[in-house]
Parts: sequence; structure tokens; C-alpha cells
Amino acid sequence: MFEDKDFYPKAYDNPRFLHSAHARSIRILAEYLEPQSRLRLQKIRSTIVFFGSARSVPEEQLEGRLAQLREQWANELGLTNEVRTQREESFRRLTHYYHEAERLAAKLAAHYQQMPDPRDRHVICSGAGPGMMEAANRGAQKIGAKTVGLSISLPHEQHVNPYLEPPYTFEFHYFFMRKYWFVYLARALVAFPGGFGTFDELFECLTLVQTQKIRRKLPILLFGSEFWHSVVNFDALIRWGVISPEDMDLFHLTDDVDEAFNFLVGQIDVSRGIETTEEA
Repeated sequence: MFEDKDFYPKAYDNPRFLHSAHARSIRILAEYLEPQSRLRLQKIRSTIVFFGSARSVPEEQLEGRLAQLREQWANELGLTNEVRTQREESFRRLTHYYHEAERLAAKLAAHYQQMPDPRDRHVICSGAGPGMMEAANRGAQKIGAKTVGLSISLPHEQHVNPYLEPPYTFEFHYFFMRKYWFVYLARALVAFPGGFGTFDELFECLTLVQTQKIRRKLPILLFGSEFWHSVVNFDALIRWGVISPEDMDLFHLTDDVDEAFNFLVGQIDVSRGIETTEEA
């Protein structure tokens, strides 16, 4: 009788099935269970999540990146010298924010990795890519702390930055499962200047807090008042009646690393006290 185990594979050993539309629910479940298992093994209970532009670069890469951008801008029809100058100045400001993200992440990581209670050892987490995400992981790694990266498979732009290690790095296919892990473990969210991805994550979290789908206290910090005031007209949202004045209390805006640190630590401590009381 003909027998071939490769010809008759078990379902869980059948790549053709596992990568088919029929097994989508299994793949989704895997993106829940595998990170959960690995995070528990690494004793990572909670995170402080950093969002921000993937296109920003550190100071040592700035001039090289600007040279590339100038070549690209030279091919744009109708682009004036004034606009080119404005773009260059803005890109230089992103580098400033890159290093502020690095400083804040390092300061938070140093503070929380020394905590005696494991429940208070919050780990710096990012989307694992370049730019502000890299800055956050870089800051945490610089002081020898664990740091988490939740990457996503994209056709362009996204790659895992060099400041992450395999045990703490996760590659997702499904955006919504990645979003789940961003929020589920988060004890605070920090948003630096960024584009569509930053806005997507930020406003989703603001909505979850506003609607009390996240019931625990979750401090949200926006870093870079010049950027946020210029790209989001919060006053207009209130004027149009689409948000309430008290919704402005859902986040804190600052330009100072020390102020950001004190705000986050203070709010997280308050949240921890509430949780401890509820447990008792």
C-alpha cells in the first residue's frame, strides 16, 4: 500500500492550507497567541508606546538624507526655492524630535527597569521601524533596558531597526492584531510628529479612551507643540461641535523632555494606585 506522509500531511503541518483563505482565522489566532507566549516568557507585562514618523533620521544621517531629498525635489515641477527651503527646515526639525524621543525613552526606561515590583517595570515599545520608532528603541537600548518592537509587513518603508533583539521583536501581517498589542499592554502612549500611521494609532487610542472602551487610566502625550498645533486644529473641532472642550484633557502637549517624563510618571503612578485599590 502506498503511504507518503508528505502527501498526506496533518492539517497543522500543511503549509498550503495554513496560508490559504480557509485558515485565516488560525493565522489571526497565531498573531494573538505567539506574542502572548513570548512576552510572558520574557516577563514583559506592560509597555510605554512611542509613535512617530518613520522618515526622520538621526543627526549622523541627516546630511546624506537631505542630499537624497534634494535630488528628488529637483524633479518636482513648479517647486520653488522657498518651498524647498521650508521642506529642508522641517526635515531638520524632525531630526531634533528624533533625538528628543531617544532622550525621553532612555529616561523612562532607566526609571522603570529599576522598579522592585515586576508589575511596574514598563518596557519601551515602538512599531519597530525607522525614524521615531528607532529613536525610542535606541534610547532604551542605550541604557541596557529591554525594548519591544511590533513590526508590520509592508511593501515599502518598514524594516526592523537595528536597536531591537529577536526575543522582543514581532512581525505582524494583520494590522488589527498589531494594534491590539500596542494598546493591550500600554500604560502610556507618546506621539511624536508623524504621518498617516501616527495619526491612525493616536486617534484610535484617543477614541478608545474617550468612549471608555479603555477603562484604565491611559495617559497620552503629544510631543512637539509647533507640529501638533500646525497640523491639527483642535480649537476648530471644538468650534464645530465635533469634540467637547473637556476632550482636550485626554492628552497632554509639551516640548520638554523633563516635563514629558514627569507627566508620564505621575499619571502612570496614579493609574497604578487606582489598580492596586481595585485589586484590594
